[in-house]
Amino acid sequence: MAITSTNNPANTPVTPAVEEDAPVVSRILAGAFDNDPMMRWFFPDEASRQAGLVRYFSTLFTRQYGRHGVCERTEAAAAFWVAPEGLAKAVPDAETVQELQEILGDRASLFREAVEAAGEHAPQEPLWYLAVLGADPAAQGQGHGAALLRSGLAKADAMGMPVGLESSKRSNLAFYEHFGFTVRQEVQLPGGGPTLWVMRREPRQPDGA
Repeated sequence: MAITSTNNPANTPVTPAVEEDAPVVSRILAGAFDNDPMMRWFFPDEASRQAGLVRYFSTLFTRQYGRHGVCERTEAAAAFWVAPEGLAKAVPDAETVQELQEILGDRASLFREAVEAAGEHAPQEPLWYLAVLGADPAAQGQGHGAALLRSGLAKADAMGMPVGLESSKRSNLAFYEHFGFTVRQEVQLPGGGPTLWVMRREPRQPDGA
Protein backbone atom coordinates (compact mmCIF):
# COMPACT_ATOMS: atom_id res chain seq x y z
CA MET A 1 0.00 0.00 0.00
CA ALA A 2 1.70 3.16 -1.20
CA ILE A 3 0.35 6.04 0.90
CA THR A 4 2.17 8.63 2.98
CA SER A 5 -0.16 11.48 4.02
CA THR A 6 -3.10 11.77 6.40
CA ASN A 7 -4.27 15.05 4.91
CA ASN A 8 -7.72 15.18 3.33
CA PRO A 9 -8.38 18.45 1.51
CA ALA A 10 -12.06 19.23 1.11
CA ASN A 11 -11.60 19.51 -2.65
CA THR A 12 -10.56 15.86 -3.11
CA PRO A 13 -13.64 14.23 -4.64
CA VAL A 14 -13.99 10.45 -4.39
CA THR A 15 -15.89 8.71 -7.19
CA PRO A 16 -16.60 5.09 -8.13
CA ALA A 17 -13.96 3.52 -10.39
CA VAL A 18 -15.55 1.81 -13.38
CA GLU A 19 -14.05 -0.48 -16.00
CA GLU A 20 -13.51 2.40 -18.43
CA ASP A 21 -11.15 3.87 -15.84
CA ALA A 22 -8.82 0.86 -16.06
CA PRO A 23 -6.04 2.60 -18.05
CA VAL A 24 -5.89 5.53 -15.62
CA VAL A 25 -6.30 3.42 -12.48
CA SER A 26 -3.65 0.90 -13.52
CA ARG A 27 -1.20 3.66 -14.41
CA ILE A 28 -1.74 5.39 -11.05
CA LEU A 29 -1.24 2.17 -9.11
CA ALA A 30 1.80 1.16 -11.16
CA GLY A 31 3.47 4.40 -10.16
CA ALA A 32 2.33 4.10 -6.56
CA PHE A 33 3.71 0.59 -6.12
CA ASP A 34 6.96 0.97 -8.05
CA ASN A 35 8.96 1.04 -4.80
CA ASP A 36 6.79 -1.40 -2.86
CA PRO A 37 8.86 -4.34 -1.54
CA MET A 38 6.39 -6.98 -2.69
CA MET A 39 5.98 -5.52 -6.17
CA ARG A 40 9.76 -5.24 -6.52
CA TRP A 41 9.99 -8.89 -5.51
CA PHE A 42 7.43 -9.83 -8.16
CA PHE A 43 8.95 -7.51 -10.80
CA PRO A 44 12.69 -7.29 -10.07
CA ASP A 45 13.69 -5.93 -13.48
CA GLU A 46 13.76 -2.12 -13.37
CA ALA A 47 13.38 -1.74 -17.13
CA SER A 48 10.18 -3.75 -17.41
CA ARG A 49 8.63 -3.15 -13.97
CA GLN A 50 6.31 -0.30 -14.88
CA ALA A 51 4.84 -2.11 -17.89
CA GLY A 52 4.40 -5.24 -15.80
CA LEU A 53 2.72 -3.35 -12.98
CA VAL A 54 0.29 -1.65 -15.37
CA ARG A 55 -0.78 -5.06 -16.68
CA TYR A 56 -0.89 -6.50 -13.17
CA PHE A 57 -3.18 -3.82 -11.72
CA SER A 58 -5.32 -3.68 -14.86
CA THR A 59 -5.97 -7.41 -14.48
CA LEU A 60 -6.75 -7.13 -10.77
CA PHE A 61 -9.16 -4.29 -11.44
CA THR A 62 -10.99 -5.61 -14.50
CA ARG A 63 -11.11 -9.31 -13.54
CA GLN A 64 -11.26 -9.24 -9.77
CA TYR A 65 -12.08 -6.18 -7.72
CA GLY A 66 -13.99 -4.29 -10.39
CA ARG A 67 -16.38 -7.23 -10.53
CA HIS A 68 -16.49 -8.35 -6.91
CA GLY A 69 -15.34 -5.34 -4.90
CA VAL A 70 -15.97 -1.68 -4.21
CA CYS A 71 -13.52 0.37 -6.27
CA GLU A 72 -13.09 4.12 -5.86
CA ARG A 73 -10.70 6.73 -7.16
CA THR A 74 -9.70 10.35 -7.06
CA GLU A 75 -7.87 12.09 -9.88
CA ALA A 76 -4.57 10.75 -8.52
CA ALA A 77 -5.29 7.66 -6.38
CA ALA A 78 -7.32 4.45 -6.35
CA ALA A 79 -8.59 1.96 -3.79
CA PHE A 80 -10.01 -1.55 -4.10
CA TRP A 81 -12.21 -2.74 -1.23
CA VAL A 82 -14.10 -5.96 -0.57
CA ALA A 83 -17.36 -5.68 1.37
CA PRO A 84 -18.22 -8.33 4.00
CA GLU A 85 -20.57 -10.17 1.68
CA GLY A 86 -17.83 -10.49 -0.93
CA LEU A 87 -14.99 -11.82 1.22
CA ALA A 88 -14.96 -15.12 -0.65
CA LYS A 89 -13.56 -13.04 -3.53
CA ALA A 90 -10.90 -11.26 -1.46
CA VAL A 91 -8.23 -13.62 -2.78
CA PRO A 92 -7.91 -13.66 -6.60
CA ASP A 93 -9.81 -16.51 -8.25
CA ALA A 94 -8.13 -19.25 -10.28
CA GLU A 95 -8.60 -17.57 -13.67
CA THR A 96 -7.25 -14.27 -12.38
CA VAL A 97 -4.27 -16.02 -10.78
CA GLN A 98 -3.55 -17.74 -14.11
CA GLU A 99 -3.56 -14.43 -15.98
CA LEU A 100 -1.38 -12.78 -13.34
CA GLN A 101 1.08 -15.68 -13.53
CA GLU A 102 1.38 -15.14 -17.27
CA ILE A 103 2.21 -11.49 -16.61
CA LEU A 104 4.79 -12.44 -13.98
CA GLY A 105 6.58 -14.99 -16.14
CA ASP A 106 9.40 -16.71 -14.26
CA ARG A 107 8.25 -15.08 -11.00
CA ALA A 108 4.88 -16.85 -11.26
CA SER A 109 5.72 -19.56 -8.74
CA LEU A 110 6.65 -16.94 -6.14
CA PHE A 111 3.36 -15.17 -6.77
CA ARG A 112 1.38 -18.39 -6.43
CA GLU A 113 3.07 -19.16 -3.11
CA ALA A 114 2.42 -15.61 -1.90
CA VAL A 115 -1.29 -15.88 -2.79
CA GLU A 116 -1.52 -19.18 -0.92
CA ALA A 117 0.27 -17.74 2.11
CA ALA A 118 -1.96 -14.65 2.14
CA GLY A 119 -5.01 -16.88 1.80
CA GLU A 120 -4.05 -18.69 5.01
CA HIS A 121 -4.37 -15.37 6.82
CA ALA A 122 -7.53 -14.19 5.05
CA PRO A 123 -10.23 -12.91 7.43
CA GLN A 124 -12.54 -15.58 8.77
CA GLU A 125 -15.19 -13.18 10.05
CA PRO A 126 -17.34 -10.55 8.36
CA LEU A 127 -15.40 -7.33 7.82
CA TRP A 128 -14.44 -4.78 5.20
CA TYR A 129 -11.15 -5.63 3.51
CA LEU A 130 -8.85 -3.08 1.90
CA ALA A 131 -7.10 -4.92 -0.93
CA VAL A 132 -5.26 -2.07 -2.68
CA LEU A 133 -4.68 1.61 -1.95
CA GLY A 134 -2.18 3.76 -3.81
CA ALA A 135 -1.57 7.33 -4.95
CA ASP A 136 0.42 8.71 -7.85
CA PRO A 137 3.87 9.62 -6.47
CA ALA A 138 3.54 13.10 -7.98
CA ALA A 139 0.43 13.67 -5.85
CA GLN A 140 1.45 11.92 -2.64
CA GLY A 141 1.12 14.18 0.39
CA GLN A 142 -1.94 15.90 -1.09
CA GLY A 143 -4.52 13.78 0.72
CA HIS A 144 -5.78 11.59 -2.12
CA GLY A 145 -5.06 8.33 -0.32
CA ALA A 146 -6.50 9.64 2.93
CA ALA A 147 -9.70 10.68 1.16
CA LEU A 148 -10.13 7.19 -0.26
CA LEU A 149 -9.36 5.54 3.07
CA ARG A 150 -11.87 7.73 4.89
CA SER A 151 -14.50 6.92 2.29
CA GLY A 152 -14.13 3.19 2.83
CA LEU A 153 -13.89 3.48 6.60
CA ALA A 154 -17.11 5.47 6.66
CA LYS A 155 -18.90 2.62 4.88
CA ALA A 156 -17.51 0.10 7.36
CA ASP A 157 -18.42 2.25 10.35
CA ALA A 158 -21.95 2.74 9.04
CA MET A 159 -22.33 -1.05 9.11
CA GLY A 160 -20.57 -1.43 12.45
CA MET A 161 -17.91 -3.59 10.81
CA PRO A 162 -14.16 -3.91 11.43
CA VAL A 163 -11.66 -3.38 8.60
CA GLY A 164 -8.67 -5.52 7.67
CA LEU A 165 -5.68 -5.07 5.37
CA GLU A 166 -2.13 -6.25 4.75
CA SER A 167 0.69 -3.81 4.16
CA SER A 168 3.96 -4.87 2.57
CA LYS A 169 5.69 -1.58 3.33
CA ARG A 170 6.81 -0.81 6.88
CA SER A 171 6.77 2.95 6.29
CA ASN A 172 3.02 2.84 5.67
CA LEU A 173 2.19 1.40 9.08
CA ALA A 174 2.09 4.79 10.78
CA PHE A 175 -0.36 6.05 8.14
CA TYR A 176 -2.81 3.27 8.93
CA GLU A 177 -2.24 3.54 12.67
CA HIS A 178 -3.30 7.19 12.42
CA PHE A 179 -6.70 5.92 11.25
CA GLY A 180 -7.05 3.42 14.06
CA PHE A 181 -5.44 0.28 12.62
CA THR A 182 -3.19 -1.91 14.71
CA VAL A 183 -0.74 -4.59 13.61
CA ARG A 184 -2.09 -8.03 14.50
CA GLN A 185 0.47 -10.26 12.80
CA GLU A 186 3.66 -10.28 10.75
CA VAL A 187 3.75 -12.80 7.91
CA GLN A 188 6.99 -13.71 6.14
CA LEU A 189 6.20 -14.65 2.56
CA PRO A 190 7.80 -17.90 1.38
CA GLY A 191 10.71 -18.08 -1.04
CA GLY A 192 12.60 -15.22 0.59
CA GLY A 193 9.73 -12.79 0.05
CA PRO A 194 9.06 -9.61 2.01
CA THR A 195 7.07 -9.25 5.22
CA LEU A 196 3.34 -8.58 5.27
CA TRP A 197 1.89 -6.73 8.24
CA VAL A 198 -1.67 -7.85 8.92
CA MET A 199 -3.64 -4.91 10.33
CA ARG A 200 -7.11 -4.44 11.73
CA ARG A 201 -9.33 -1.53 12.75
CA GLU A 202 -12.34 -1.90 15.01
CA PRO A 203 -15.57 -0.12 14.04
CA ARG A 204 -16.25 3.37 15.29
CA GLN A 205 -19.35 5.45 15.60
CA PRO A 206 -20.05 7.12 12.23
CA ASP A 207 -18.23 10.44 11.97
CA GLY A 208 -16.15 9.47 15.00
CA ALA A 209 -12.50 10.38 15.35
